[in-house]
Amino acid sequence: MQNGHVVLCHEEKLRRRFLLFFSFSSGLLSTFPSYGKTKSKNPYDERRLLEQNKRIQKENNVPEDFPSFIREGFEVKVVAPENYIKRDSGLIYRDFEVGEGDCPKDGQQVTFHYVGYNESGRRIDSTYLQGSPAKIRMGTNALIPGFEEGIRDMRPGGKRRIIVPPELGPPVGPSTFFSSKQFEVFDVELLNVKDCQRRTIGFYSDVVCN
Repeated sequence: MQNGHVVLCHEEKLRRRFLLFFSFSSGLLSTFPSYGKTKSKNPYDERRLLEQNKRIQKENNVPEDFPSFIREGFEVKVVAPENYIKRDSGLIYRDFEVGEGDCPKDGQQVTFHYVGYNESGRRIDSTYLQGSPAKIRMGTNALIPGFEEGIRDMRPGGKRRIIVPPELGPPVGPSTFFSSKQFEVFDVELLNVKDCQRRTIGFYSDVVCN
């Protein structure tokens, strides 16, 4: 309820899917291999691919500690500082600020800002530039699986970088906008979490979050 008016919870469009491969080089580094066909690698080639990606990212003015990647064929190697964490699901993340309060649960509405990047560090979407944060209800399939997993254990006020592997990303194929499996990188700021209830008036039904 704001200023005497009921604020309805809308499932905002977060089905915009951002494609991205990843890895990073800075200070102490860790390498996270991804799934795919493998073959014997030439260390010189890997170094060349990494330096090439870092050069492109520098031109795109990537934020500090942004992950880089080495991709050759179907294989991707992630090179990241040790403060990045990889989960069993394949999701990789880093917390910049933890935040306070309870983590969101299914059915609750989360409000957040995000910036999406591709593998070269080019910004491809931003709620900051759009002028308003995104709002969705958890557990409604409004987000790609990796994004929802990445914010599920965040707390209000928290800031996190989420690197989503292809298996947790959007579907690909002729019927979708995406033609190949790639990685996504999101910088996310969780603003608040609200409880929601379904309201029915006659034949009309909606969801109210407060």
